[in-house]
Amino acid sequence: MRQSKSKALVVLALAALPVTAQTRPQYPESRRLDLVETLHGVPVADPYRWLEDVDSAETAAWVEAQNRVTFGVLERIPARAALRERLTKLWNYERFGVPQKEGGRYFFTRNDGLQNQAVLLVADALAAEPRVLLDPNTLREDGTVALAAYSPSPDGKRLAYALAEGGSDWNTWKVRDVATGQDLSDDLKWVKFSDAAWTKDGRGFFYSRFAAPKEGEDLKGANKNQTVWYHEVGTPQSADKLVYERPDKPEWYLFAQTSDDGRWLVITAFEASSDQQALFVKDLATPGSSVRALADAMDARYTWVDVSDTTFLVRTDKGAPNGRLVAIDAARPWPDQWKEIVPEAREALQEASVVGETLFAHYLQDARSVIRRFDLAGKPKGEVALPGLGTVGGFGGRRGDSETFFAFTGFTSPTAIWRHDAAANRSEPFRTPKVDFDPAAYETKQVFYASKDGTRVPMFVVHKKGLALDGNNPAILYGYGGFSVPLTPAFSVPLVAWLERGGVYASANLRGGSEYGEAWHEAGTKHRKQNVFDDFVAAGEWLVANRYTSPKKLAAMGGSNGGLLVGAVVNQRPDLWGAALPAVGVMDMLRFHKFTVGWGWVGDYGTPENSDDFEALRAYSPYHNLKPGTCYPPTLVTTADHDDRVFPAHSFKYAAALQHAQGCANPALIRVETRAGHGAGKPVSKAIEEAADEWAFLHLALGMEGGR
Repeated sequence: MRQSKSKALVVLALAALPVTAQTRPQYPESRRLDLVETLHGVPVADPYRWLEDVDSAETAAWVEAQNRVTFGVLERIPARAALRERLTKLWNYERFGVPQKEGGRYFFTRNDGLQNQAVLLVADALAAEPRVLLDPNTLREDGTVALAAYSPSPDGKRLAYALAEGGSDWNTWKVRDVATGQDLSDDLKWVKFSDAAWTKDGRGFFYSRFAAPKEGEDLKGANKNQTVWYHEVGTPQSADKLVYERPDKPEWYLFAQTSDDGRWLVITAFEASSDQQALFVKDLATPGSSVRALADAMDARYTWVDVSDTTFLVRTDKGAPNGRLVAIDAARPWPDQWKEIVPEAREALQEASVVGETLFAHYLQDARSVIRRFDLAGKPKGEVALPGLGTVGGFGGRRGDSETFFAFTGFTSPTAIWRHDAAANRSEPFRTPKVDFDPAAYETKQVFYASKDGTRVPMFVVHKKGLALDGNNPAILYGYGGFSVPLTPAFSVPLVAWLERGGVYASANLRGGSEYGEAWHEAGTKHRKQNVFDDFVAAGEWLVANRYTSPKKLAAMGGSNGGLLVGAVVNQRPDLWGAALPAVGVMDMLRFHKFTVGWGWVGDYGTPENSDDFEALRAYSPYHNLKPGTCYPPTLVTTADHDDRVFPAHSFKYAAALQHAQGCANPALIRVETRAGHGAGKPVSKAIEEAADEWAFLHLALGMEGGR
């Protein structure tokens, strides 16, 4: 009791002092277990495993105490209030989603600026005044219920939609009458990573779900044995019909789609543990037909694009690391019978779609979007003219459509929505946002640098025009490097706020992404994962060598797999960074596979169950490679208590271990968001608060004006 009171007095005394980067916080006690396991003959300590029980009273008290210390530091940073005010003003702009057209109606999202969640609108014609169909902001006062997905029926009369609560990946699906705006009785539970694939008659849809988890396991239990079901509108979920299951393949994800003509159900099986896919089809026009294989070797990636009669257009990297388009006849699906429609290109093929009589193919050329057009036989028809160098998303639609829509964005270009006439190859603005900043005041460069092994790696660098290259600029280096995710130019409000204060922003296209196809991805996986860290370190060294910044002014930033990246490079090169912002990171590489969907990451990481993979994982695992007495850079770990993608205990354990190991006064803080998850569906209000806190922390750590 006396010790607790004494600690409280110390914290109160510190609160009265001006905060600096050299003010060592008084951290809460993090109990250390004498827990050592022998894995593959190697003793492995895990002193903070008790924090894996995220629902225990002890863990809850630890989180509360850590937040109290963290916010005690953040609240004393002078720049924080001004940052929050500016972020709020910047965020207050109208923004839209890409429209989807069904039954002559247009469905799209809109946020008027500071709404916590985007609102779903519907318009009966392109020029008609849209009306509100679904407003998630009315479902919970704090804005933590999000519209996770939606799917209008082919006739546009009904809407299947998914709600996510508190940032969880779990979705509840409902059905709404589009004309009346009223919900029907449908209520589908335990759905995750699924869409709603309507039948042509609009009577029902196919979806994927898991079995209900055991009590208390919904946010941390492993999710396996996903199954495909058919739901008839107006009936209880208990009456749904099982369509496809693979109990022999418990680690497969199953995703259902239906063809435009209503004849085919296409099921894509994702083998997350190997990054491979398979395609299965069911002829819905033939009663009692079975699900049969279209491409089931699980030897490459296969993505269904379109179908005509019995011939399926498929995007695959089989025999083509950069991707190609092939035609597969369901009656003769063997690889030697495939017909190549669009051959592999020098650039990496990311997506493909068919609208009207045009085939659109989305390529990445040095991490920027290029859209090429083909006829349905694969004959080139030129490119779609884009507004600039940036990133494109969209080009969805049906064979009978004459128009499609796409979004375009860049680092200083707010996401604009464009309408494209497929036959005329002409684009026009549909919705263009206006943000309170001058994009002409900034410039974006793409540079190329050599990694440790000589590999040429691209990086985007964004800053104010006329930047002095004197090594004194605060800079953020952002990276991801995994799971075939490319880092392409994209607008964000926090980025603008950072640039306005003289900050440099660099985004490195590390191996592990798909910027240059599957070979680039493979080069950053499993036993080659160190390449990702080497690429990131080389990017930081390039920024320093070229006088954009200096180590004491350079922050490492990344989230999820990028949080792992930050943890690893801070351990390996603590001298290179002036600050670290690891968000929702995978920090315990020896137990990641034991929680939620972590088992599916072994395709990129390998598995700790294998002795060779274990050695590779142990060599860089952020939690296991902290060395007591080392001076680590000022660090702000961020996570959320409802993150059921990357279990929050990763960040809890890492933060506790970092605080124990820290050999200097640099702060090692953790910020735990409540009623939020991995990031999707986060309310705008929470996003503003988090960004203000992160930038305020960097002002403190990097010695920026207003940071002390």
